[in-house]
Amino acid sequence: MVVSAAGCAVLGGGLVLLPWDPAAAPPPAPGPAAVARGAVAAGVPAALSDLAVLIGEHETLVRARPLDAPAWAVLGTAYVEQGRRTADPAWFPRAEEALRTALRLGHPRDPATLEGLAALAVARRDFPAAKRWAEQARDLAPKRWTAQAVLIDACTGLGDHKGVGRALDRLMELGSGPVVGARAAAVYRDRGWREDAAARIADAAAAAEAPAERAAYLEQAGRLAFERGDREEALRFFQEALRTDPDQRAAQAGQGRALAALGRSSEALTAYQAALAKQPRPADALELGELYESLGLAQAARVQYDLLRERVRVAAAGGADEELVLGRFEADHGDAGAAVTRLRAEWRRQPGVAVADALGWALFRDGRAREALGYAVRATDGDRGGGVRSAVYAYHRGMIERGVGKYGAARRHLREALVINPYFSPLHVREVRGALDALGEPSFDGSPSR
Repeated sequence: MVVSAAGCAVLGGGLVLLPWDPAAAPPPAPGPAAVARGAVAAGVPAALSDLAVLIGEHETLVRARPLDAPAWAVLGTAYVEQGRRTADPAWFPRAEEALRTALRLGHPRDPATLEGLAALAVARRDFPAAKRWAEQARDLAPKRWTAQAVLIDACTGLGDHKGVGRALDRLMELGSGPVVGARAAAVYRDRGWREDAAARIADAAAAAEAPAERAAYLEQAGRLAFERGDREEALRFFQEALRTDPDQRAAQAGQGRALAALGRSSEALTAYQAALAKQPRPADALELGELYESLGLAQAARVQYDLLRERVRVAAAGGADEELVLGRFEADHGDAGAAVTRLRAEWRRQPGVAVADALGWALFRDGRAREALGYAVRATDGDRGGGVRSAVYAYHRGMIERGVGKYGAARRHLREALVINPYFSPLHVREVRGALDALGEPSFDGSPSR
């Protein structure tokens, strides 16, 4: 007879049988599929290895039970996260098919499925659709904090800063923990509350237990540090994120950004190239192309710009919208008129702060500085959602003001760009310094300031 060690003890040299209490044994650790399922259900970054197991299990499950609506919903949400983490929009049509199958099979009023569709729309940068799905999920289950989290993303993309505030307030009433803190940090960053944002994301990273989640928050902390010009701290956060989760490719691109700012160009190029090999995001290709251009490597820059265009085409095939980054690229390196056309359409559909900045800059680059100024002001107007302390936005506004003869305001905003982050771009910082040199010091001859 085999006796479990949990049901026996040795006393005085003899073996004494004790009744086995299953309740006293610790529960088994959840497997990778369960870990990934819990993460995606809570809107938390999941490890790619765990996601692969979850997807494999549920693909097998829906083949065996094609009428299992909850299994389709989990599979669709996992596809969304896989596409988001790998920057591969080919996952998004599969996600949409799975989630709509779940709705059709009996989950038309399931909040988790609706949240999955909202998360898919955010990943595709379709913020109007994201808001519709998130509001439906919220109305069905007003006490589910996860719906509020997706609603924050949707309202941010639409430039609805009052909606963002309402969703954040409700999120913090209903939820807690690191994921809520990370969401709050993103909103505080957009409001220009840099210290509060940094404190929130530091707390979230410290409290996160799963490596993929902690790495995502460390990457967010690195972005915040870089935006305020702290190159060394940004690099430390990005490196720690990569040590925690080697698949955190956004942190690897961030490492390239920080290394470039530190003048370590060769290392920066290597980091960007490694990130793009695994997660070919168009925005990272634009950054790498501009780094090459700043180093006088025009041919290498063109290769990255071609990659950017190709990734935008691939994104469109997956239903994802990369018009914003393509418009930014065209304004600086291509056809500014085409950039205006693209970004006007984007503005009509989802007038967020980032689109206001990009459209204003494209108009300026296309020779329409007076029209551009209104958008640049909106992007930097705290009362209208443009409270973020962005060196890029300040640079754009200062250059546009210089173009319309508002020299005092131009000096102020160009200097502000360098105060916010004197390393914001290896290419465009030179333009800021050149413009300030050309403007010179203000005149004190008694003429009115402009």
